[in-house]
Amino acid sequence: MERIHSFSAAGTRLRLARTPLAAAAVACLFSAAPFALWAQDASKSAAAAKLAPRALEQPVLARMLRSQDLKPLLSQTPAGTKPLDTHEAKLDLRIAFTESKIWNPNSQRYDKVKLRSYQSPGTNPDVPFVAPTIVTSPGETVRVGLDNQLPPQPDCHPANINIPHCFNSTNLHSHGLWVSPTGNSDNVLLTLRPGVKFEYEYNLPADHPAGTFWYHPHLHGSTALQVSSGMAGALLVRGDRLPGSDRTGDVDTLLRDETGAAMPERLLMFQQVAYACRGTDGKIKTDSNGFWTCGENDIGQIDNYDDQFGFGVWQKSGRHTSINGTVLPTFNGLVAGRVERWRLLHAGVRDTVNLQLREVDAASASIAGLSGAALDNWVTQHCTGAPLKQFEVASDGLTHAKAIVKSENVLQPGYRSDALVVFPKAAKYCVLDAAAPASASITNAPEDRQLLGIAEVGGAAKVDDVEAFVTEKLVASAKQQMPENVRERVVAGLRDHLRLDDFVPHRTIDKGEINAKGQDVVFNIEDVVEDGKKRTVYMVDGKPYDPSAARDLILGNVEEWRLSSLVGGHPFHIHVNPFQIVSILDDKGKEVSVTGDVDGNGKLVDPQYANLQGTWKDTLFVKKGYHLLVRTRYERYIGEYVLHCHILDHEDQGMMQNVRVLVPDGKGGGISATSHH
Repeated sequence: MERIHSFSAAGTRLRLARTPLAAAAVACLFSAAPFALWAQDASKSAAAAKLAPRALEQPVLARMLRSQDLKPLLSQTPAGTKPLDTHEAKLDLRIAFTESKIWNPNSQRYDKVKLRSYQSPGTNPDVPFVAPTIVTSPGETVRVGLDNQLPPQPDCHPANINIPHCFNSTNLHSHGLWVSPTGNSDNVLLTLRPGVKFEYEYNLPADHPAGTFWYHPHLHGSTALQVSSGMAGALLVRGDRLPGSDRTGDVDTLLRDETGAAMPERLLMFQQVAYACRGTDGKIKTDSNGFWTCGENDIGQIDNYDDQFGFGVWQKSGRHTSINGTVLPTFNGLVAGRVERWRLLHAGVRDTVNLQLREVDAASASIAGLSGAALDNWVTQHCTGAPLKQFEVASDGLTHAKAIVKSENVLQPGYRSDALVVFPKAAKYCVLDAAAPASASITNAPEDRQLLGIAEVGGAAKVDDVEAFVTEKLVASAKQQMPENVRERVVAGLRDHLRLDDFVPHRTIDKGEINAKGQDVVFNIEDVVEDGKKRTVYMVDGKPYDPSAARDLILGNVEEWRLSSLVGGHPFHIHVNPFQIVSILDDKGKEVSVTGDVDGNGKLVDPQYANLQGTWKDTLFVKKGYHLLVRTRYERYIGEYVLHCHILDHEDQGMMQNVRVLVPDGKGGGISATSHH
């Protein structure tokens, strides 16, 4: 590895990953001038306060100490002693209540809020509810030191562990990383109570995929509340491994511009911060439209699952999905005719995001001062361009064998999508969460359209055929960057509708490789009456979460998993080992993993399953009545971890199950999950 590269952004000195590729790519995150995201001092005039929306800024990069920054270990060589680089990086995260402001378009002012958040060296004080972005590389050890400084909560353990509880206790999950689930690695069965300091250690193997991952709390009973407070950050693994005649490489080595530098990129983290202000009666305050509201002297908080989470609550709240901590941001620094890599990360708790980019009518007025119905009418009148194509090269951090061309990108909670984006000409564009059909959404009902921001694109270039343009840019990069012994093959693949076979991190699992009977996972929700009170029970395989029980798997086995849901749609997520999609059958038995859901006339009505067959993921939406078949290998790691629904309030209330991978004879046992409580 090369030495550490440093960049300065917004006045903060940042220590980045050590590969030249990582340094160049991360520099692109800071290509635009920095802006304050939500900070408008309360003393400023009402007119100044209406300057929102603010410009979009990238989340701050984690200020990490790496092994070369510390007193090095020494290695004795024939030429004498020399520093030994242990390839380690350390980030300290303090967890505490933070007071700040969030823009509320409905009231046209900033709401004061007090939320649990991660704080770290270099945290932008104006954007405290977006955790810093960790950048690492295969073969590096990442240490994250958590210091839980939230106030104590005595007697917070209910008799039923599937009732949300212990909101000030926490832990950490590295979502999507292929690392050990035990000890102080990606162990979500630990509880870190207030006052506890603990260091997680993620030893990324040298063959770890390069891609977009993320981290967030994962303590059963408080996960949704903490993630909804903004306790989430991106975790980027960058790779510089070129493909060879007998191995695949990192797509990072292909995604370069004509100078050989890493392609410009943007990280977009979608969050749904469900803060509310309460009256003296304890009920959430609402305005004349029924949307949640806060007075000038109120402080919004997240403190209750009963009325701040649940079916349809986000839509009724009137809150807006934020991007990188900003509500209704303006995207600056965009140039027509330039290919950019957009890393899309759904860090929300439960509601679907259906991302579209549409050109704005040239005669449109500013959205300043608009909200509610008026803002939606503006979208109807002015966001009239055809949706731009997005070329998804990876999902959940795992490169596709062929880029998936999308005009709308349906993101469920936990999803990540790496998409290549080209704006064909200079103009303004709407960044939309488009209305999702009932079958595509978490709520199993049509979800309203919402404007997420405005993209302002400059430059003189005009692109008529975006797909051909992207293809030629990647072909030019391949001719320049790829080794001679694979160059022709990579170029031929790109010309065949953007095939990326040389960059897929995992081998396809053929049916003949399967050596065990497989697994069935069934999500369900039932209403029960206990002590005269109605209560909703969230279940996997007919049972709510039981920390003393586990599904046993055997290291080295290769199995098929059959996923289904009896009530509602649920994003299935499993830790440690990703899976490959084999088939998706709709409720009538029709295969939809290639075409997506189409109606009787062949019209596409829900694109989210289109072209998924053969792709790798770690999170996958399971519609009611559908049957999904995936395959997975249990490789390298033993120990106990979890599978669950990534509607996080469902997980907190019981829609989770422990998984225990045993040594190959099946008799190795494991640490009991009872340590969780």
